[in-house]
Amino acid sequence: MHLDVLFQRLEEGAEADALIWRDRVYSYGWLLEHIQGWPERLEAAGIAPGTVVALEADFSPNAVALLLALIERGCVLVPLTSSVAAKREEFLEVAQVEYIGTIDANDEVAFSRLDKQADHAFYTELRRRGHPGLVLFSSGSTGKSKASVHDMVDLLEKFRTPRPAYRTVSFLLYDHIGGVNTMLHTLSNQGCLITVRDRRPESVLEAVERHHVELLPTSPTFLNMILLSEAYKNFDLSSLRLVTYGTEPMLESTLLGFRRRFPGIRLSQTYGLSETGILRAKSKSSDSLWVKLGGEGFETRIVDGILHIRARSAMLGYLNADSPFTEDGWFVTGDLVQQDGEYLRILGRNSEIINVGGEKVYPAEVESVVQELDDVAEVSIYGERNAILGNAVCARVTPCVGTNRESLPILVKKHCRERLERFKVPVKVEVVERSQHGGRFKKIRPIEGRP
Repeated sequence: MHLDVLFQRLEEGAEADALIWRDRVYSYGWLLEHIQGWPERLEAAGIAPGTVVALEADFSPNAVALLLALIERGCVLVPLTSSVAAKREEFLEVAQVEYIGTIDANDEVAFSRLDKQADHAFYTELRRRGHPGLVLFSSGSTGKSKASVHDMVDLLEKFRTPRPAYRTVSFLLYDHIGGVNTMLHTLSNQGCLITVRDRRPESVLEAVERHHVELLPTSPTFLNMILLSEAYKNFDLSSLRLVTYGTEPMLESTLLGFRRRFPGIRLSQTYGLSETGILRAKSKSSDSLWVKLGGEGFETRIVDGILHIRARSAMLGYLNADSPFTEDGWFVTGDLVQQDGEYLRILGRNSEIINVGGEKVYPAEVESVVQELDDVAEVSIYGERNAILGNAVCARVTPCVGTNRESLPILVKKHCRERLERFKVPVKVEVVERSQHGGRFKKIRPIEGRP
């Protein structure tokens, strides 16, 4: 059984709350019963072990039960959410999806069969092992989305060790490594997974109050949205003990601002990638960007300032790209880091560093300074080619409601000149009305030559 430990914990906590969806509580006993009810339906639908099945869903009772049932059956899962609707057909083609399971707003499941044969070498290897698989697509915010193929047996191994149980919001998406990790961690430790009707600050914080949430796993972008919206003033957040953040570099101004506003909530950085899984992480403190990474099954090293990871839970490879691993099995993350003993500080993607006349500019450092301004809702820093300096620092700024758009570029440049070295100050500031994050609440930086 692939889920033997999980099933044991479901049985032990049969009466406990496993999931809250639309304010209705579903117990561990309910979840176990519905997982065990799926094999007959899957057999009738023609979904055999090794079949590649896309699940179009968000976290809901049937979405969770079906995902776990497909793992136990030995299928290859391709979770998809509405956040990737524009790329749906591309993803179905790349993943060679044979069946689609669609879970609608009423939590009803419908299957449809596609005229495809999943014959990629990674699928053949998973079938040879008799193991379930998982396909995750990158956000593609800086280029083409890559499809990572995992052996679920390797990903599940970390959940055998008992960890603290929390009442946890399912904020990170169903098709994101962080969302899958949150679900498996919560259920493996008899916690309670609390779903939200949408991912606006008001909805999430209402769920925190209503269901006495203890843990909120989220992104720096969303924490900034909470501060800007001031929605927290309308809700009782006294149950919230821990906020974890990952998926992108945290801006120091956002971290310190959140810490000042909520001194009683512990903040902890997380780190993981679709290619490697989620590492164990320990922040030096709630107001520190320094973090210790590793844990059982993970090794880290720094080569030329870039973080490398070797993981037992690493993917088999990409469906649509060459292997990114070194000959001895290390994954080159592309993340530049500083090191201080056991702790690391993640500076940003090496590909996003701006070289200005031989000087390196880290976008997150400049963004943190710009974000200090009360008039700025969001900011993205990027580089543009410059005939004299090689590259120049540019800013794209989304103003807060009521801000004077015309004076904002002058204000941004003035503030940066007071806080940064001259070569880090944006030479161009573009004011835009649209948000600068995607459906996964991760910053989307402008790419040279693209809008």
